[in-house]
Amino acid sequence: MNLVLFDLDNTLLNGDSDFEWAQFLIEQGVLDRELFEAKNLAFYEQYKAGTLDIHEFLDFQLKPLSRHSRKVLNGWRDDFMWTKVRGMISTPAQELVARHRTAGDMCIIITATNSFVTSPIAREFGVEHLIATEPEEIDGEFTGSVTGVPCFREGKVTRLESWLEQHNWGWGTFVASFFYSDSLNDLPLLGKVSHPVAVDPDATLRKHAEQHGWPILTLR
Repeated sequence: MNLVLFDLDNTLLNGDSDFEWAQFLIEQGVLDRELFEAKNLAFYEQYKAGTLDIHEFLDFQLKPLSRHSRKVLNGWRDDFMWTKVRGMISTPAQELVARHRTAGDMCIIITATNSFVTSPIAREFGVEHLIATEPEEIDGEFTGSVTGVPCFREGKVTRLESWLEQHNWGWGTFVASFFYSDSLNDLPLLGKVSHPVAVDPDATLRKHAEQHGWPILTLR
């Protein structure tokens, strides 16, 4: 059995669900446009440049979850899936995931975006296993903080290896390991798998992939 890892934003999705979730809340009037839109854009540019302070960003992204009930948040998330996310899912991305699932591979979506936003997206792709940044909850309501290690950069390696250990698996359990990603931020995990694949990569990842002979593909 192979281990197959998929980054989500700008890899399986033609867009960034983290960024779009904040924009959606701004459009709904939940977040003040004047206060939040410029910050959201700035954080997104920092992410693309590889300079993002993940804890500063998570404070920005998770705090709004603590101000509303889970029932209300779930309703907004359903609307977000219909109005934003489904339009970011391409047929080639669905086909890629389906090929690996049909082959019997262990498929995991591994993403820095929090699990509240991404769990329905993983289900849309038919992927059972999701490793994501985890918002803290108390009695089913979000506190605005994060639980454990954020699933970002080296944190993706930490979270994945912890997940494998919990299932009594390790890298050696699998015949081969694949990771599909678009981002320079995923170089730590791309360097751990036996088959790294650059998907519509940013300039830094494209250069690295070309230098190391990694496959480059598009899902657009």
